[in-house]
Amino acid sequence: MALAAPAARADGDPASDVLLSEDVFFPFDVKLPPASQTALTQTVLAAKKQGYPIRVALIPQQLDLGVVTPLWKKPQEYAQFLAQELAFVYRGRLLIVMPNGYGLYWCAGGTAGRCGGGRPLTAEKRVLAALPSPTAAGKDVAAAGAVAVRKLAAADGVQLKVAPPAKTSSGGGGSSTSDRLKIVAGALTLLVIAVGIEALRRYRRSRAASA
Repeated sequence: MALAAPAARADGDPASDVLLSEDVFFPFDVKLPPASQTALTQTVLAAKKQGYPIRVALIPQQLDLGVVTPLWKKPQEYAQFLAQELAFVYRGRLLIVMPNGYGLYWCAGGTAGRCGGGRPLTAEKRVLAALPSPTAAGKDVAAAGAVAVRKLAAADGVQLKVAPPAKTSSGGGGSSTSDRLKIVAGALTLLVIAVGIEALRRYRRSRAASA
């Protein structure tokens, strides 16, 4: 049975607001490793570029559902609900990642609350069902989401090519900067010592003059 989308938007369902313009919804109050967030963002971007558009909502806690808390730990139902919220701006796959599992839905467009009939995604749902729990073995939901997107794309015949993160130079430039900072720190230390010695001399001269 279709789930009716509420008329009021605002902060009622945070993910629906963010995913109107973004490809990934990250929770507001849960700190996820930056590397995992970057990996997920790059994976979703690569999927879009390679013809496998997908939007992802990470829901690690009940609070992230806003007013639709009855859908907590019901990722497939929430996927259908959220797809209806995004129907007038988005056509394509929508992946939900909750601690207990995944939800996947295809929205063929329409108006808010009336998402047109989409693809059943049967094979891709089987892929998700075979994955371990998103938080198994200490894995965070962002890392789990990145793995899920890669697996889903592969099931549809798309092998994602994700650019490796840029490496920060640990050679010449960084070393030179470090050396310069050490020199400056040393100079400041000597200056402080010199000022202290001079102040001490003045104090002693002042005491001697008043004796």
